[in-house]
Amino acid sequence: MATEEKKDENVAIWATFRNSSAAVKTILAGVLLSKLGGFLNVFIVLYLTYRGYSDSEASYALGAYGAGGVAGVLLGGTLADRLGARNATILGMAGTAVLTAALLHLPNYPSLVVAVVLASLMAQLYRPAAAALLSELTSGSSQVVVFGMYRWCLNVGAMAAPMVGLGLYHLGGESYTLLFWGEAVIALAYALVAAVVLPRRAARAATDTAASEEESTAGGYRAMLRDRRYVLYLTATLFNAIIYVQYLSTLPLDVEAHDFDLFWYTAAVSLNGFLVIAFELPLTKVTQQWRTKITVGVSFALVGLGVALYGMPMGAAVIIGATLVWTLGEIIGGPAIFAHPATAGPAHLRSRYIGAFQFMHALGTAIGPVLGGLLFVRLGHDVWPLLGVIGLAAAGLGVAAVRTPAPDRTEPADEPAVQPAEA
Repeated sequence: MATEEKKDENVAIWATFRNSSAAVKTILAGVLLSKLGGFLNVFIVLYLTYRGYSDSEASYALGAYGAGGVAGVLLGGTLADRLGARNATILGMAGTAVLTAALLHLPNYPSLVVAVVLASLMAQLYRPAAAALLSELTSGSSQVVVFGMYRWCLNVGAMAAPMVGLGLYHLGGESYTLLFWGEAVIALAYALVAAVVLPRRAARAATDTAASEEESTAGGYRAMLRDRRYVLYLTATLFNAIIYVQYLSTLPLDVEAHDFDLFWYTAAVSLNGFLVIAFELPLTKVTQQWRTKITVGVSFALVGLGVALYGMPMGAAVIIGATLVWTLGEIIGGPAIFAHPATAGPAHLRSRYIGAFQFMHALGTAIGPVLGGLLFVRLGHDVWPLLGVIGLAAAGLGVAAVRTPAPDRTEPADEPAVQPAEA
């Protein structure tokens, strides 16, 4: 019986993909390829030290790369609205290709840092565009599954990218030439495919003219910020991202402070990656039937609870068990949390809503390690319950932020971006 249910889930997922348009398949393939070719953040420190720069200079460059990525997702929302998702994707991928290849030839540190920032920024431009176009091209009943595929591509690409980069490094005779040119070629290939396959911006209906004029006058993001419920959702996203990233920053510090075997920490990280890739997409068959409010609340609460459980006496069972709890939250909520911004506001601001969401998520992952480290220095092992409270606050804000009933996925909501929503 369980085997038949599992088979039905796989069929439904495959049927959703098979019945999707060529543009949707191209976007998903492009997301996978762009993450698969995203070696720069992994190898930039090694490359700069290879060029003779100091460890501190290499670390500053890596920080600049992160800042460029955070700015890129915010700018990407604006460009996707102004240029269209297709043109924003082409611009971002073509720019990434040129700037990544240029790193091999720039003569000094300031020019390298500028190129790193711009390459990171350009590489992120496609993400709001891709998410907005996926939403436009996908029917409401399939959106959670499609965004599950989107996240699956992101996760698989991110997991495999270091190994692909390492392979190109060795294939190029332990030099960075083939590695950076490989990333540039992948980005350029995606830009060319996007130019051929992705649809051009559809003409807006006459009823959208007033909304478009207001957007250009008041500013798309200012209009979005008047949607108070969505601001709550962005705040919940920020809190959740700050808590989520602690397993990569504060947890290893705590494990080391307890002089505990690092094998269990690396096993927990690997287990998280395996479970998300293996089970998140199949589980969307179930979670897509849930109300978004419930999915968001359960997901954020489990992440907060899992992080709080690290505060129990350190041991293998605590590390693995707590990781399993918050991983379950990630699996349950990931697709719905990523899909919600595409339907939370009116169509003419869709890319701004998505860009703001991705910006807050990226900002949280940047703030999280710094905040967690500072708290750990002061509180030590007692930091985990406090972090768990922040995670539970994210759950409460997330539940309050999602409207009930949810907006019809086939029609954009009329109010949120142009009038304050009810608190």
